[in-house]
Amino acid sequence: MPALSTIALFLLAALGLLLIPGPSVLYIITRSIAQGRRAGLASVLGIELASLIHAIAAALGLSALLLTSALAFSVVKYLGAAYLICLGVRTLLAREENHQPLAPAPRSFSQLFAQGFLVNLLNPKTALFFYAFLPQFVAPAHGAVVGQILVLGALYVLLASCTDSLYALLSSKVGTFLFRRARFRRIQRYITGSIYIALGLTTAIAGSEKK
Repeated sequence: MPALSTIALFLLAALGLLLIPGPSVLYIITRSIAQGRRAGLASVLGIELASLIHAIAAALGLSALLLTSALAFSVVKYLGAAYLICLGVRTLLAREENHQPLAPAPRSFSQLFAQGFLVNLLNPKTALFFYAFLPQFVAPAHGAVVGQILVLGALYVLLASCTDSLYALLSSKVGTFLFRRARFRRIQRYITGSIYIALGLTTAIAGSEKK
């Protein structure tokens, strides 16, 4: 079980990332704007179920890696930190694009749920994110790695369900306005990039201090 201080830090970092629109949020907003709140919430459920599966896969894979070699686990953790830093730099340097939501054809609740699930489940970047993000808050000395990652993954999905649902509920009224504002896109890009870089650097510095 992760320490309470670690859980608090994890939730703070996760909330900072989740409040800034990413690909999943843009998908949810697109659905909500085009087809209403019900469609947006159905998409949220599908996306978060897929995220939970990614978290479970990460927990099992990383736990097996630790059993094989503690050094290998550390290498993966540092590679994850490097990936987060690179992701942050790429986000900061990315050019602005006009994200104009396209109005998809109406679908049933089950179809919307299934499509949201498949979109997130088959996204390799989502799997890579969990493998990079979750190990940064895992300490093998505090217990079974698989248990720690499952707890962190479940907390992340629960928090994501709340923030994504909020986006789904609000986007039908203000989503189009916000995402047409160039200033808003610049601000969200800078905040997201800075959080990714800070997470990666924190792990690298903490790791070097333990040596």
